[in-house]
Formats: sequence, structure tokens, C-alpha cells
Amino acid sequence: MEQRILESLNKIYPVNIMAVESVTNEMFRCITEQGNYFARITNYKTYDEQLEEIKYTNFLYSEGFGVSPIIQSLNEKLIEKMTLESEVLTVLYKGASGAHLHRSQWNAKVLKELGRQIGRLHRLSKKFENIETVKYIKDWYENEEYAFLKYIPKEENIIREIADEVLSLIKNIPKKQSDYGLIHGDLWLENTLVDSNNNFTMIDFQDCEKNFYIFDLAVPIYSAMEYSFVGNSNIVDYGRSISNAIIEGYQEENTISSEMLEKLPLFIKLKEIFEYSLMHMYWDTEKLTEEQIRIMNHFRIRIEHKHSLLKI
Repeated sequence: MEQRILESLNKIYPVNIMAVESVTNEMFRCITEQGNYFARITNYKTYDEQLEEIKYTNFLYSEGFGVSPIIQSLNEKLIEKMTLESEVLTVLYKGASGAHLHRSQWNAKVLKELGRQIGRLHRLSKKFENIETVKYIKDWYENEEYAFLKYIPKEENIIREIADEVLSLIKNIPKKQSDYGLIHGDLWLENTLVDSNNNFTMIDFQDCEKNFYIFDLAVPIYSAMEYSFVGNSNIVDYGRSISNAIIEGYQEENTISSEMLEKLPLFIKLKEIFEYSLMHMYWDTEKLTEEQIRIMNHFRIRIEHKHSLLKI
């Protein structure tokens, strides 16, 4: 498969790729003498959705924001069609500088800078939406991943009720231009690169969506508490310190109302239920590993008991 991808990419793009390595099912590292490129090969989103996403990230790049530039094909296209087992869509990115920080490094200083970058991202999102009409990138609740009641088992009545309540509460929040628009949607450890000069590059905009801006703050706070808390202090204090750091950084670049900040725990709960629903959506529940069972049980108990990851 990788050899076929290598041959196809070299026919399509003006780069000499020497080797291709799988990173995920959809992302492939392309090694050249000039450095690494990354090919996204997927039909996860339609051509129109992907093209709109790419126009958005190209705009961010043109504004000097930290995203990976996209390489045009020999046909001067941003997206190309390629036939493997079936026809797929491919996008080629220049490899970004920097690396993923170790989980233990996601401290208040780093998260403040991340918050600042998210504030700038949202400022540019508003500018982009004033220039372009966004037709194909969906509102968050239209995406299949938010169909919680479709995937969470019917026998889990308590969690289904909580999930339904969270969805209803957020859907009923008025969509003000100051609070709602294009967001990344999945900003966490694996989608943020940091170089030696503390410059941030955001990658993997495939899940970008129209949502309340505060969700882009809830995701890294949730992820830091879920994966980066090292246990040397009280988790409540840790959650409060990183939340304050992200919000402080954000407000250096953008404004966010106190009304929306009060809803931060609600959006963190949305992210938590989102992750639990994804387990049912993508894992084979008939053949769960011991680790998957442990993780599912942990989430189930926490959600059922309405345990809040964040207290502000």
C-alpha cells in the first residue's frame, strides 16, 4: 500500500518523495531530501468540506498564523483525487517545525501561550468569515460524532439523560457573532507542535467546525486534566491554574464574555461525553481489551456520578 501511495504522490506533486511511512490510517509521512511532508489521504469529509477547510487554513497561513502550508499539485490543485482500493482525496502538507511536548510539560506557562494562540486563531476566524461565506463546514451538532444517543447504549439510561441535557443546554445558547464561529475543534497535545523558540503550530484541522469559541478552550483544559496531571498537587488546584492560564493568554488576543466563561465546565462535560460516545462509535464493544474496559468503566462511573473535572 505504501509503495502505491509513494508512486501516486510522485506523479501528482512537484516533490521527489523517497519513502512513505504510515502515521495513522489517514496520515502518511513523506520523506524527501528537502525535509518531511505529510499526505492526508481520506474520504472522511467530502471534497467541498475539505476544500473549505483548506481555504480556511491557507488564510490563516497567509496571516502569519502557525499552521502547515499546503502544497499545490502539478495541476495547481489543493486537493487531488487518487485511486487506491477506491478513489480517495489527498492533501499534501509541508512538515511543520517543532515537536509534540511531553505530557508533563503542559504546564501553566505553556498553556497560557496556547490560550494566546487560540485567541488569535478565533480573531482570524472572524476575519475569514467576514470575507468568505462558510457553506460546507458544519455546525457542531450536525456532525455524526455528536449523535450521542445513537451510540451510547440504551441500557445506560443515566448517561443518556445527562448527554441529552448537555446537548440541549448548549444548543439553546444564543449564537452571537462574538461567541460562535469557526474553531479548530480538537486542540490538544497531539495537534500542537512547539519549537525551541516556543512558537506554536496547530495541525489537523480536519475536525474544524462551527461551534462556540469556548469549546476550543475546553478541549485543551480537558485534555491536560485527563492526560497531563502528574499527581504532585491537588487536581482541583491544577485545573484552576491551567484554566486561568489559558483564559489569561486568550484574553491577550481576543475577548470572551464572563457569561461564556461561566459555561466552561458545561463545555468540558460536552467533551467528556463526546469522548465516551466515540468509544462506542469506534471500538468493537464485542471484543474490548482489558485496557478499553478499564477506560470505559472509568468514564461511565465519572459521568454517572456527575463528577466535574473542573471547578471554577
